[in-house]
Amino acid sequence: MIQILQSFKSGELWLAETPAPICKSGGVVLCTRVSFVSAGTERMLVDFAQKSLVGKAMAMPDQVKKVIRKMKAEGVMATWEKVQTKLDQPIPLGYSCAGVVEEVGRAVAGLKAGDRVACGGAGYANHAEYNYVPKNLVVRIPDAVSFEDASCATVGSIALQGVRQCDVRLGEAVCVMGLGLLGMFAVQMLKAAGCRVLGFDPNPARCQLAKELGADLTVSSDLAAATEAFSGGNGVDAVLITAATKSNEPVTVAGEIARHRGKVVVTGVVGMDIPRDQYYKKELDFKLSLSYGPGRYDHAYEEGGHDYPFGYVRWTEQRNIEAFLRLVASGAVTPGKLITHRFEIDHALEAYDLLLGKTEEPYFGITLNYGEKASGALLRKLVLPQGASAAPAAGGMANLAFIGAGNFSKGVLLPKLRGLAKARLVAVCAASGMNSAETGRKEGFEYACTDYQEMLKDSNVNAVFVTTQHNSHAKFAEDCLRAGKHVFVEKPLAIDAEQLDGLVKAYSALEPRPLLSVGFNRRFSPHARLVKDYFAGRKTPLFINYRVNAGIVPADSWLQDPEVGGGRIVGELCHFIDLASFLTGSLVVEVQAAGMDVRNAKLVAEDNVAVSLSYADGSVASIQYVALGSVELAKERCEVSADESTAVIDDFRSTVCSGRRGRRKLAGKQAKGFAEELAAFVGAVAGGGAETIPFESLVNTTRCTFAVLEALRRRAAVPVG
Repeated sequence: MIQILQSFKSGELWLAETPAPICKSGGVVLCTRVSFVSAGTERMLVDFAQKSLVGKAMAMPDQVKKVIRKMKAEGVMATWEKVQTKLDQPIPLGYSCAGVVEEVGRAVAGLKAGDRVACGGAGYANHAEYNYVPKNLVVRIPDAVSFEDASCATVGSIALQGVRQCDVRLGEAVCVMGLGLLGMFAVQMLKAAGCRVLGFDPNPARCQLAKELGADLTVSSDLAAATEAFSGGNGVDAVLITAATKSNEPVTVAGEIARHRGKVVVTGVVGMDIPRDQYYKKELDFKLSLSYGPGRYDHAYEEGGHDYPFGYVRWTEQRNIEAFLRLVASGAVTPGKLITHRFEIDHALEAYDLLLGKTEEPYFGITLNYGEKASGALLRKLVLPQGASAAPAAGGMANLAFIGAGNFSKGVLLPKLRGLAKARLVAVCAASGMNSAETGRKEGFEYACTDYQEMLKDSNVNAVFVTTQHNSHAKFAEDCLRAGKHVFVEKPLAIDAEQLDGLVKAYSALEPRPLLSVGFNRRFSPHARLVKDYFAGRKTPLFINYRVNAGIVPADSWLQDPEVGGGRIVGELCHFIDLASFLTGSLVVEVQAAGMDVRNAKLVAEDNVAVSLSYADGSVASIQYVALGSVELAKERCEVSADESTAVIDDFRSTVCSGRRGRRKLAGKQAKGFAEELAAFVGAVAGGGAETIPFESLVNTTRCTFAVLEALRRRAAVPVG
């Protein structure tokens, strides 16, 4: 399928060929008929992406600070590689479209294939021939509304939310400042609500159009005098600012023309240095309008499909889109009168020439048209240029496929795999066609897909990397193993006991068993290997004290969601349990844990925990996992003692061993074992070698994380079976 993408790094725009998206359970796949180009938002995005790196850095000082901290912790080159990976990620453009439902997820009620729908949401309702859109961002189109008019429903709902924030009554006077697309929609909505409307814009042509659309009065200059006459000297009841300017003037003027105890609502992007004296003396109500309405930026609503109760949140973003379409159906709002340019998708880049001023031609609403397609025309596999003539994968090679193409895969795993002679990149799969195709092109994969079954039935693929969200690891791993593929799973192996038990049962029944490894890289680090070797032949058990300065992950992150990420104990503490188990060469038999009583909604109590592990050989490991530590402190410090000797690993940059067993030392750049881990797995796949981490240890480490959670709940020691 064709999709419009932009490079965040260079600002380049292009029409990309990508596989069609997969349909998840909570949404629909849409065959797009028309998408709407938002002149304001998209021009701002395109302009920003075309800034130099210095310009981007100046606009995002907080991100620069994060990069500097990361450089201090991980080194300049490692951080630079990750930054480059992030910058190279293309941006899908568009957030408002209309079309026909092609496929419906199993958790979606009330929609069926063939339904005409309008869709919204950045990253979902893209300028693309096919889109996957979660159900709360999908609305059925009334019969009387065309695809073209429905395509701007998301943009229209932004204007509608601004009008709702004005909270005006029948007969009240409202000034709309800025008669762009949002302003024009707002004028018509306010008139439909029975308000008297004064429109302002420096462009006389826009003032004339607003007058034709129903505004009672429009002016392009001397707004204060016009308001004086319009309101009989009282000032308007509300001012809706839909302008786009860095200037603070709209907010200042709004304060001048609003009546005492009136309202000022900002929907556009303007300077907001509020003149206190003016707003204070009039006791003005100043509000910001949140995009499409309640639900915007709420992961649980937009992606999780959890709607807000109708009686408590009357107007969500989905219900705003529905209301806008009803206004269009009634003739109260007329998008067609605002559309000045229409482009076929093959010529879509010409629309951006208009936005960027490369074509000196006035414009207003812009649509992209995709035409009709036969039902079932989705292609979920795309052979890439480097794979068009690829020979069948040879024996003695690790012929690799990836399920998942996120930042970790692109920033850590793939750069390390590039240097391995026995590694051949065959297939990459991601739910987003854009992500799979662009990752495939950049990294040299032979084909990209959005349905992982394509790679399971590919006899050329003998090993699969699973790097998706945590809740899908066990299922993908089990399916790949059953297909006879070797599997590398980015941690964790599973997020609950049911997933783990199912995977263990399935794997144990296979004969022969493919290789199964989990991304516990630290045990492969030269620092860990040095300590393991240092204590070889020890006469006493090990005593391990491991401090992890983990940093804060927001409570609303998917990593913290027990149903998706499993939480940080399951998703990250497993790393440190595995290292301790590697050093002891034993299995954990009992877990104790104590956590902090953190009464703060922004923090997760389990992110600050002290864990004690008892091993079968008598060793003990104490892990202090802390989220509340200083960002200036190194992330990890591991002290290992036995036989009157101690080894100290300091953030995998230096290791010092001293005591009766002699002295050893290792220092240099940070080495967490990623390269060694991947080399070991690729070598085992290519050469038919033994497992890189014992299966029994993988299962034991995963069960330990579940035991830690249980120990915290019960406040008691928990055995690990």
